[in-house]
Amino acid sequence: MKEFIKGANPYMPLWEHVPDGEPRVFEFNGEKRVYLYGSHDTLRTEYCGPDQVVWSAPVDDLTNWTCHGVCYTSTDGSILYAPDVVQKGDTFYLYAAEAKGSRIMLATSKNPAGPFTNPVKTELAFDPGILVDDDGRVYAYWGFCKQYCAELNDDMATIKKETLRENVIKHSITQWSPDDGMADEEDAFFEASSPRKVFGKYVLIYSKRYYTPRPKYGVYEDCNGFLSFKYSDTPLGDFKMGGDISFNGGELIPSGDGNSFMTYRWGNNHGSIMNVNGQWYVFYHRQTGTDEFSRQAMIECVDVAMDSKGKIFIGKISYKDGEPVASEPVEMTSQGAHLNGLDARKIISAGYAVHIYGGAKGGYNGGKGGAYIKPVYEKNDSVSSPIVDITSSLTVGFRYLQFGNNSPQSLSAKISALENLRVNVRLDEYKGKLVAAFQMNKGESFAKADLLCGITGKHALYFEFLSESKNVIAEFDTFTFD
Repeated sequence: MKEFIKGANPYMPLWEHVPDGEPRVFEFNGEKRVYLYGSHDTLRTEYCGPDQVVWSAPVDDLTNWTCHGVCYTSTDGSILYAPDVVQKGDTFYLYAAEAKGSRIMLATSKNPAGPFTNPVKTELAFDPGILVDDDGRVYAYWGFCKQYCAELNDDMATIKKETLRENVIKHSITQWSPDDGMADEEDAFFEASSPRKVFGKYVLIYSKRYYTPRPKYGVYEDCNGFLSFKYSDTPLGDFKMGGDISFNGGELIPSGDGNSFMTYRWGNNHGSIMNVNGQWYVFYHRQTGTDEFSRQAMIECVDVAMDSKGKIFIGKISYKDGEPVASEPVEMTSQGAHLNGLDARKIISAGYAVHIYGGAKGGYNGGKGGAYIKPVYEKNDSVSSPIVDITSSLTVGFRYLQFGNNSPQSLSAKISALENLRVNVRLDEYKGKLVAAFQMNKGESFAKADLLCGITGKHALYFEFLSESKNVIAEFDTFTFD
């Protein structure tokens, strides 16, 4: 019996929807694990829900995640937005964003998995991010379309008024932003404050909202699909420009003029970086469905470096003579923590795609109202998230698969043919080498084809759907190599 891929990207089961994730490495009962605290998209018709769950993985295997269940429930049944959790001494502190982030409660536990109890109201506000410094002092960062930070008192809930600062990162221009003269195109703070300490520097990670076109990323509209950072020598000090770490718009296809096309529907982003067992990762989220109410937790390796002048670089870094000189967002992948690629001989859900492009209308997801990954909620680790509303000329891509040293012989796929169609399977690029193809008649739900050539090693893989019909032609569920 074939196994389903586990711990890919998204790395939680496909039925789970945990966005806004703040990763932390904690040691508890002699074991170091990565704990992921996020909001919880359970309402399905709006952001988040009234409870929060905790997932964790051993530091030496970020493909093996365990759910510890509900760790906190809103005190009044209101919706919980993005939380944060830190440790000081033997106590873990959860900053729970009740009432859609308008009321921040502080609850505590002696276990990083909770439950967190005895909530008290804090003086913090939207999207709190907390930093416990090496000397034990504690700093908080928060804000929506306007950024704030301050040092906390020993109660971990109230701020030292004399330390309060505003706009250490200038904000974006939106309908929610104050007209205070502190907007900036390059800084463009939107939300999702997350402080980290890197090489002795204070790094503030945040969701950036670009409000001018970014053709390099295929962005021509207001867009807050980026996780970005700035850094400072002091915790509340003057932050310097860093860069963009993550963009959830899928694979970027160069257009040949220095610009790109995105291949996945971007949406809001929230997360942070964490050093896990010597490797840095960025934890972020992506969208599924047709709105932003079924988001999923994602992970990518990132490079982190500091040059001889103390400048911090995070993301995909370029070096010259051994010195970091530039960085850009890391690519969005299907493999996540499977660093050698997904095992091509296991069952792979279409829900791991990071490229949904083309189709009847063209563009990412096949244009407005085009194809999308259908959210699933059945708590079965073998459940698949299918891609639905596929039209002719749509391509669906996975980055990356591992085929090993011996080539498989054939490819099988569960595809519901809603019209007569042909599926071309291509390697490395969405218009790349043809390695398999099959015809399907309307009403069929399974296809198998022999490979046209051998495939070994690590590769990206693309499915190209073609039909003479102008209607929706297929739903794509799973595939595997034999």
